[in-house]
Amino acid sequence: MRFTVCFIALIISSLFAASQDVAEMQETARSFMRKGDFANSTLVLTKAIQMEPENMSVAKDLALSYYYQKNFQKALQTIKPVIESSQTDDQCFQIAANIYLSLQNFKEAENTYKTGLKKFPASGGLYNDYGELLWGLQDNSAINQWENGMAADPSFAKNYYNSSRFYYLTGNFTRTLIYGEIFINIDPLNSKTPEIKEMLLESYKKIFTLNDIVADSKPSSPFEKAILETLDKQKELAAFGLTVDALTMIRSRFIINWFENYNTKFPFYLFEYEQQLLASGLYEAYNYWVFGAAANLAEFQKWVSNNSTQYSDFIKFHKSKLFKMPAGQFYK
Repeated sequence: MRFTVCFIALIISSLFAASQDVAEMQETARSFMRKGDFANSTLVLTKAIQMEPENMSVAKDLALSYYYQKNFQKALQTIKPVIESSQTDDQCFQIAANIYLSLQNFKEAENTYKTGLKKFPASGGLYNDYGELLWGLQDNSAINQWENGMAADPSFAKNYYNSSRFYYLTGNFTRTLIYGEIFINIDPLNSKTPEIKEMLLESYKKIFTLNDIVADSKPSSPFEKAILETLDKQKELAAFGLTVDALTMIRSRFIINWFENYNTKFPFYLFEYEQQLLASGLYEAYNYWVFGAAANLAEFQKWVSNNSTQYSDFIKFHKSKLFKMPAGQFYK
């Protein structure tokens, strides 16, 4: 009896040690991948998967390592069992679809996104990537995927970025403004943020050059119409051009009017956030952060130099407050 107990304990101890070894090997391989040394990461992960053939996390990393080496057939062979296992996640489907895209197999890539979304209907990343596939195929239904992604996963930034660009290119500047401003707040350090800030400025200019802001914009929803009606009340402030100071006044009045007339019907965190900035005396600095460099870099730098305390206070506030869109505030 004592021998049996000791034997079982020895087996358990050996299995635990092996599991520890595999975990350490996986972390070592990830370190190689971060350095771009995919040959070594593949070597280590191959050994690890031999030790634990059912470890889907290791298999996923191995597929990714093959993918980075452009060994797409081997990557596909490795990832297929993973997406069929109970240990799969939405990232596994993203990896598999990217492999199919690299093989120019667009049909299987699309099928992979669809299957992944059935299993993970709240994955902003899958919606975003599926939309990018469709957009690359010049299919404008891409916007449906990005907007579905915003509704399902409101704080995933890339769906806002792609939607903002889509609407800018297709002439819906109201949606460009909304989605673009959400994107730069969720992911302010993204390399795409300066591009979106320029689009925001240009979208305001295009809206305020319209003879009839509401009718000529052709709003597609009551939410858009409410935004345009509120902007229309401020159009006299744009008569001498859309400087950052003019935009600050326009947008300040917009926030005040929105909360007087529409906030009960359309509660919207972006506008609530701006109301907080307005009440805190930081709204001018926020508008310079959004539009300053895009409007005139030299004037922006001069304003920051002359208002360093206010701008520093805004930056501290912005960094300290996680911008996160809540569920239920997507208005089609």
